[in-house]
Amino acid sequence: MTGLLTERLRQACDNAVAMWTTLARARGDDVLEHPAFTAIDGRRYRIMLRTGTPGDAAARELTALAGKRRDEGRAVVVEDPFRVLDLTDLGMTAGQLPVMAREPGATPESPADVERVTTPAELAGAEDMVVHGFPLEEYQPHRPGTVFPPELLDRATAFFRKGDQGACLTMAHGGVGGVYWVTTMPEHRSQGVGRALMYAVLRHFDDVPVTLTASRSGRPLYEKLGFANLGDANWWR
Repeated sequence: MTGLLTERLRQACDNAVAMWTTLARARGDDVLEHPAFTAIDGRRYRIMLRTGTPGDAAARELTALAGKRRDEGRAVVVEDPFRVLDLTDLGMTAGQLPVMAREPGATPESPADVERVTTPAELAGAEDMVVHGFPLEEYQPHRPGTVFPPELLDRATAFFRKGDQGACLTMAHGGVGGVYWVTTMPEHRSQGVGRALMYAVLRHFDDVPVTLTASRSGRPLYEKLGFANLGDANWWR
């Protein structure tokens, strides 16, 4: 991996940690910050590795923390974008998802019906689409404000929605824009909703790189939009 791609992977990781930390604090979840990783105590226990060189002591501490939470019956997710951890001894298995980045560049105008969310009522509508369309099963049945509390409208996050067809969340941090939960409702799939949302996101972040973790089904769209693959992250469960 070239120096630029390595830097983009680091920035993507930092952006994701900042996004999850912002969400956690808005939700009232506990955050454990370690130099090598961040742990979020929410509906699931999420541990995010922050460096490709955590060192043996930090890796042991992270592994022990994940094992303890699993022993308590918690659902644990460990995000390792650098693929340096081995958690098989805990009975966990790693799925892979591609981390991608796009450099600033020309972007077509987004459709007029894609709008930035600005009010709590609009946010509740976007939240409902993400919970049911992505879906976020741990937040069903859905109670408004539990996933995206209204105070997020005053943070570094920005939400976009296309009517009642789809929505997404973005985060500005660390010199890049991060994109999360690009959601199209099932009845509107294969109609260009995701592309329209991404046009709005790319126009929003017109002068900085944009990073995301793609689903396998979403990767072709992102490649057509100019995103490059930085490598597959391990998601241990």
